[in-house]
Amino acid sequence: MEKLLLFLMQGIPESAGYFSLSLALLGVPLRWKRIVAAGTVLALVFYAVRSFQLTFGFHMAVGIFLIVVAINKSTHIPLTRTFVAVLTSFVTLILLELIGMKVFFTATHLDPNTTIVENNNVLWVLSGLPQAFLLNIFALLVAKFNKPREDTWKI
Repeated sequence: MEKLLLFLMQGIPESAGYFSLSLALLGVPLRWKRIVAAGTVLALVFYAVRSFQLTFGFHMAVGIFLIVVAINKSTHIPLTRTFVAVLTSFVTLILLELIGMKVFFTATHLDPNTTIVENNNVLWVLSGLPQAFLLNIFALLVAKFNKPREDTWKI
């Protein structure tokens, strides 16, 4: 149970982050109740998919598919534009994770391999929270400069 709660502590803000960044890139107004609800569902799906111990990264493919479908069904944005925005959000997350992990482990002088092997879930969550919050900040910045159109939501 502790593992699930720690996963959700990082997973919900992160999932909400790339969902909101995708919407902002598409010029869709950010509706935070919908975004947090979608982020929660996505985090739970990610947890379930990751617990099956399938190929590493499979949960990302599932997430991309689910976000594309969710945005496509709930907005008037074409599928191709949605797919590009979602991929851009995931690439942004990957870059933030690479940079964030490098900074975190350099600043703390911890060894990433030791942290993973010791199964230190609290440290792992703490190392991932900054990029989750940065994704949401990026979404707010993109929405500020990429003026949202009110007629994009279907629901």
